[in-house]
Parts: sequence; structure tokens; C-alpha cells
Amino acid sequence: MKVLFYMANAEAAAWLHDFARALSQADLREWQPGDTAPADFAVVWRPPREMLAGRADLRAIFNLGAGVDAILALEREQPGTLPPNAPLIRLEDTGMAPQMAEYVTHAVLRYLRRFDEYEALQRERRWQVLDPHPRDTFTVGVLGLGVLGAHVAQTVARFGMPVRGYSRSAKQVEGITTFAGEARFDAFLDGVKVLVNLLPHTPDTANVLNTRTFSKLAHGAYLINVARGAHLVEADLLDALASGQLAAATLDVFQQEPLPPDHPFWQEPRITVTPHMSALTLREESVAQIAQKMLALDRGEAVGGVVNIERGY
Repeated sequence: MKVLFYMANAEAAAWLHDFARALSQADLREWQPGDTAPADFAVVWRPPREMLAGRADLRAIFNLGAGVDAILALEREQPGTLPPNAPLIRLEDTGMAPQMAEYVTHAVLRYLRRFDEYEALQRERRWQVLDPHPRDTFTVGVLGLGVLGAHVAQTVARFGMPVRGYSRSAKQVEGITTFAGEARFDAFLDGVKVLVNLLPHTPDTANVLNTRTFSKLAHGAYLINVARGAHLVEADLLDALASGQLAAATLDVFQQEPLPPDHPFWQEPRITVTPHMSALTLREESVAQIAQKMLALDRGEAVGGVVNIERGY
């Protein structure tokens, strides 16, 4: 088994070391420009087109993340980047779901119990008890019911708030009221108090968090975006906060990362900024999953996580 590896960041050496240990019988090498030697599998994060284009030898390409928007954007911009006969396989849950559920639950409860407002009162040295939000009308809507979205929705629901979920195609999630398809999008949004975005990033979902979407929510709603920065029209969020349609937002992802020092989000006290850390990719679990899938494919077995290129996830 020949495995080609590419990751252009400071963590590449650690990943390569762990793959070498997990695939001790494989011929593993780090791709360098000009390398056209045969390979069975490629393991990549944001690879250049040159690495993959025209490789008829590849049996599968493993993406080092659950989100495949970057590599699919490269294919859209430069068709033929992905070899047609090599499936693109994303990471399935490798410890990300519990992290994401912790992050979102923390943000939801912070808004439910108005801790964000108490922090503002503390800065003003004001001792004031605020009326709590009624739990039975504090409806949480989760956009995206994949592995992460379904887990987040069920975790939040355990705290007794009404929880809705939206997906492109119909899904059933125990304890969650589900909506599916474009025709049901407005019904899903209607009256939602906290909107949580966990949609995959595709051309169809870009800019979905916009003025129209915000206008369908309950007045004074909250936004939590943990998917991709490209989902959010940033100017529309600032306008919604200024008008009072949105009361606050928690953002972990941005159109430009790192968020520039002069970005207006830093100066808006109703926006909580975190540095894309809501669900970190865990190296040990990810290496083990990919290694197991490679061995399964070598035995002729089917594996999960195969990306539908047309849908984008």
C-alpha cells in the first residue's frame, strides 16, 4: 500500500509521524512538488491542484477534516483537480461531536440565563436581577442535522428547551422537531429564539445567515455560528444587532481567519468571538479512523464518509 501525504502547516510532522506508526506496513511519503510516483491513497489538507490532478492511480483521497468545502472549491475553480475514479472521504466524528455540543450548549445556556447581560452589568458595577427567559418559549433551531448537528440538537434538548432541526432531506432525530427542504425553511425559522448554524458549506448554503433569515426569527433572537464564516453576511448581522432583531451572537468562524484586528466584530460587545476552536480535529482519533478505512478498502470493503461531490458533503 502506497500512501501520499500533504499538509502545509506546522503540525504536518506530527501527523506524518502518527500515520507512519498506524500504517507501519505501508509505503508512506510526504508529497513534494514534482512527485508523480504511484500511490494508492492520498491523505490531504488543502492540497495544491498539482498533487491530485491527473492521478489515475489513486483509489481514494482522505480529507483531514469533516469539512470538505476548501477542496471542493478548488475543484469548482479548476475542474479536474479531483481524479474522477477516486472517492473523496471526509472524517466522520472523531471526538468532535462532544466538543461541539459543549460549545453550543454553553452559548445557549449563557443566553437563556442572561449571563452575557450580567457580564455587561458587572462592567458597569450595577447590581440588578434580570427576569429570566421563559424556558418553554426559548426555542433553539439547529441548521444542519448531520452527525454533529443531530448530536448538538439532542444535547441541548436535555435542558428542557424546545429544539428544532433543519436539513436538506428529511431526517428523524429522537426528541427533535424536524423540518426538511427549502419549502419548509421559513416554518423552521418562525419564532426561533436561538439559531445554531451547523450546515455544510456549499454554493447553496453560502450567505444563508442574512437579513431575510434573521427577520423570520423571534425578535431579539440569538445567533451561534460554528459552521463556516462564508455562511454569514457580516454586514447583515451588524444591521440586525443595531435594529434589535438580534440581541447577540456567538461566532467561532469568520470569512477571514484569523479575524483582522480592525474588524468591527471585535468592537461590538454583543458579539462573542472565539478562534475557530468549537470542535478541534483530534489527531490520534483521526489517524486511527483513516488507517482503518484504508485497510478496509484494501480488503474490498465499503467505508463511511464518502462525499457526494454534487451535494458538497
